[in-house]
Amino acid sequence: MIFVIADIEIADGKQAAFLDAFHKLVPLVLAEDGCIEYGPAVDEDTDIPVQVKNGSQIVTVMEKWESVDALKAHLAAPHMLTYREQVADLVKGTSIKVLKPA
Repeated sequence: MIFVIADIEIADGKQAAFLDAFHKLVPLVLAEDGCIEYGPAVDEDTDIPVQVKNGSQIVTVMEKWESVDALKAHLAAPHMLTYREQVADLVKGTSIKVLKPA
C-alpha cells in the first residue's frame, strides 16, 4: 500500500471551478482498480500552534493506493487525461509525495 499527498496550486479566483471539476472526477477514480481512497482537502482553521497551512490557493488530494503500479495506471487513465485538459487553465502547478507505511 502507498499514500499520495498531492498539492495542487490553483489560479487566483478559480478554486470553486477547480473543485467542481474535481468532484466530478472522484467517482471515476474511486472505481479504478487499486484505489483505496481519493479526495480533496483544504486548510481547516484551528488554534493548533504547530499547524502549517497550505494557503487558500492550494487543494491537497489525499490518496491511498494498493501499489505503485495502480498509481501509475491511474495517472495514465483516459479520464485523468481528460481531467488535466479540463483544468489546465485553473491549475498553476502540482507537486506530489508518494509514501509507504514505515
